[in-house]
Amino acid sequence: MCAMARPRKPLLSTDRIVRTARELVDREGLAAVSTRRLAAELGVSGPSLYNHFRTKDEILEAVADSVSALVDLSMFEDGRAWRTALRDWAVSYRAALRAHPNIVPVLARGPGRRPAALRVADAAYGAMVDAGWPPAQATSIGALMRYFIMGSALGSFAGGFVDDASAYDPADYPHLGQAHLLAEQQEKIDERAFETGLSALLDGLAQQYERVRQEA
Repeated sequence: MCAMARPRKPLLSTDRIVRTARELVDREGLAAVSTRRLAAELGVSGPSLYNHFRTKDEILEAVADSVSALVDLSMFEDGRAWRTALRDWAVSYRAALRAHPNIVPVLARGPGRRPAALRVADAAYGAMVDAGWPPAQATSIGALMRYFIMGSALGSFAGGFVDDASAYDPADYPHLGQAHLLAEQQEKIDERAFETGLSALLDGLAQQYERVRQEA
């Protein structure tokens, strides 16, 4: 009688390590990630991770880049007007970050050497230059949009208010009588705030663009 073959463990790969690390970051935050913890999650010995990543920081960089890879860049390639492209990109970028908010502090350091993050920066910058923005202003637009999008993904404005009316004594906070209701409408308020801010940014950029075109 032939002995039954033992079930094989999934092969350890870079993609599997990154996927598992991202799931761990999503569940428990950056502080939960260590090579020992990650090895346990993967069911392997700690040293085996070093065949793929030298340090915990390298793993987190790879996780961050895997989130950057989720950002849609097609709007910069299919002929959309620069303003429409920026809006669509901002919405996609924010959606990727909101799905993985715990990795945003790593992303906020800048692209570094991360390939997907550099592709994001290259696509946005290139599209603005191609649309007629001077290179210096195209750089500023990329920075401005990144600040706004990442800031909007770091936390919830509405969720920062407690739902206890007694916390907002009218003697101290005469204009916050309804603040305890904000948390109930958290998603709606945060979405509206993002749309308001994005429209204001794009309106302002459109005015600058007209001046740039006139001067050119």
